[in-house]
Amino acid sequence: MPVGLSAASTVSLAADKLDTGNTTFMIISAALVMVMTPGLAFFYGGMVRVKSVLNMLMMSFISLGVVTILWVLYGFSLTFGTDAGGFIGKGDYLGLSGIGLTELWPGYTIPIYVFAVFQLMFAVITPALISGALADRVKFTAWTLFITLWVTVVYFPVAHWVWGAGGWLFELGVIDFAGGTAVHINAGAAALGAILVLGKRIGFKKDPMRPHNLPLVMLGAGLLWFGWFGFNAGSWLGVKDGVAGVAFFNTQIATAAAMLGWLAFERIRHGSFTTLGAASGAVAGLVAITPACGAVSPMGAIAVGVIAGVLCAWAVGLKYRFGYDDSLDVIGVHLVGGLTGSLLIGLFASGGVQSDVKGLFYGGGFDQLGKQAIGAFSVLGYSFVASYLLAKIVDLVIGFRATADEETAGVDQAFHAETAYDFSAVGGSLGRTPATGPVLPIGEENGSGTTENQAEQKKVDA
Repeated sequence: MPVGLSAASTVSLAADKLDTGNTTFMIISAALVMVMTPGLAFFYGGMVRVKSVLNMLMMSFISLGVVTILWVLYGFSLTFGTDAGGFIGKGDYLGLSGIGLTELWPGYTIPIYVFAVFQLMFAVITPALISGALADRVKFTAWTLFITLWVTVVYFPVAHWVWGAGGWLFELGVIDFAGGTAVHINAGAAALGAILVLGKRIGFKKDPMRPHNLPLVMLGAGLLWFGWFGFNAGSWLGVKDGVAGVAFFNTQIATAAAMLGWLAFERIRHGSFTTLGAASGAVAGLVAITPACGAVSPMGAIAVGVIAGVLCAWAVGLKYRFGYDDSLDVIGVHLVGGLTGSLLIGLFASGGVQSDVKGLFYGGGFDQLGKQAIGAFSVLGYSFVASYLLAKIVDLVIGFRATADEETAGVDQAFHAETAYDFSAVGGSLGRTPATGPVLPIGEENGSGTTENQAEQKKVDA
């Protein structure tokens, strides 16, 4: 977004007074980004087992509560306050006090309050993304404590590096239009650090763990796709110069291309075009185009999407090769997708949208590619190490993982005293009968994962 791109940008957004058109656009964009968190909850919720659906939904919804309060108290100030050494903001906006109703965000035509609420929605969804990697096995209280610590120690500083005026990656000229580094690489690396502390689910690589509700997955993917237009186009903070329109269009293009790339990959490798593959491919494209939507042309967006769709489809199977249990493939989609989109800017930046910076394929040499690599891997390294340590602290203090009994019986009942579906309404007994033994609710035998996981589950079933 522009606040983190001024070192490379050729577009002047100097403002004299509040612009009602830009302000309205940004309020709508903030609402669209807010919808992404419930969309993510449905997307993840459909991919877990029946006994974990509500917990998966709540892991996203609790972020709406916790992060909102932290953002008001100190998060906005640490992220966008006056720079301190390139790594964090000062306490200019603690409690969001002393801000005038129409006081403008410096250099733009929108009020500070509107900018703050738009940025809040990014802060909310980023820790929620991590939750998919930890499905089925986390204490809800421990998760709440973890995201409180994580946004404070990891998200707020990293967002300042990338988008805050004076942040060291901002000053370096790293391009991240809407969150490839600050959101997706950040969350993916955090997921890897946390699952190394948590360990594998009971039955990982042994028991069937397929999605229990694919229509819910598709609904969630659709809501994410819809909300992502606000996520990306809104990150330009205005509509007067046409850049937001290109970002909007590139978002659609890359998402479609990634979905087709993922489906082609799974058809060649597994012989089927699956709904889960379509949904996962679309999300992979959304992730990859996020940092690049203001840097590439429409043809570049197609390239970014196809490459991301294929790479992410391949990457989700790495957990079986290396033995880490990333329940819903946060690493394969968000970490790999974020890295892909961020690095491809160094190849496909056209120099004709948000800035005059050109990538290697447009005659710009390796300069921008090197900057993108520094940004991507510095965020990856910091987030991984800090998240691993934070997960260790939570585990030592209150215990991060559910007990074996709670995990086996289901975290919905253990932590929320509820179940997602009431099967008594459809008739029949769900209890134990002498002839059949225990009868499980519909889908209880299923579990989580993407297309690559389904192929692995076929091997397990066989």
